[in-house]
Amino acid sequence: MSTGVIVLIVIAAVVVVLGAAVLALRARGARGSRGLKRRFGPEYERVVARHDGDIKAAERELAQRVERHGGLRERPLEPVELERFEARWTAAQERFVESPKQAVDEADRLLAELAQARGFPDGSRYEEQLAALSVHHADHVHGYRHVHRVAHAHVGGGQEGGGPGTEEMREAMIEARTLFEDLTAPVGQHRGVTREPHHKDDGGRTHARTDGHRGHLPWTFTGRHAKGS
Repeated sequence: MSTGVIVLIVIAAVVVVLGAAVLALRARGARGSRGLKRRFGPEYERVVARHDGDIKAAERELAQRVERHGGLRERPLEPVELERFEARWTAAQERFVESPKQAVDEADRLLAELAQARGFPDGSRYEEQLAALSVHHADHVHGYRHVHRVAHAHVGGGQEGGGPGTEEMREAMIEARTLFEDLTAPVGQHRGVTREPHHKDDGGRTHARTDGHRGHLPWTFTGRHAKGS
């Protein structure tokens, strides 16, 4: 076999190896993209939009979030903690009728404290806390983002008033509630999974109900309107 033939065989082999490597990298990238889309759901699209459609930049950010917070293990709430958070949320909802802004402010604080109680970064590091929540509660984390933005915005009458109006505050509260329900569900469960509410017996001890009905946190807007709406 001549030297020229050997050289051609070597070149062909190198081309085949390089081609296989490129295909493998593309396949791995596609799997990575699908995995991030499945994990982050609507949050994936929000990050892509924030990066002006730059999918690589968006996926790099999301992958970094997973790397930083993917190993986080959520701490279950004690029954007393759960009751306290649920009571505060119900009170905030009821307060909305008379004072929407105070209700939104309380919902923002409550989600920050609840997330910290579950083992997420503390609320003083909002961006980091939000990033960690997006890894484990991607479907509903936007509710926290929305209520936080509204809580820290100048209150007005909507677009004409230069700030969030009553309707936007109401929508923020509704979106925030979905994350609240996720964070008060048992570890490993999310909104839509049956969670047994608690009741107290004659001795004041807390027990879970066994009738199979999930506790419902009442919303106060049915048939009623907040002032200023």
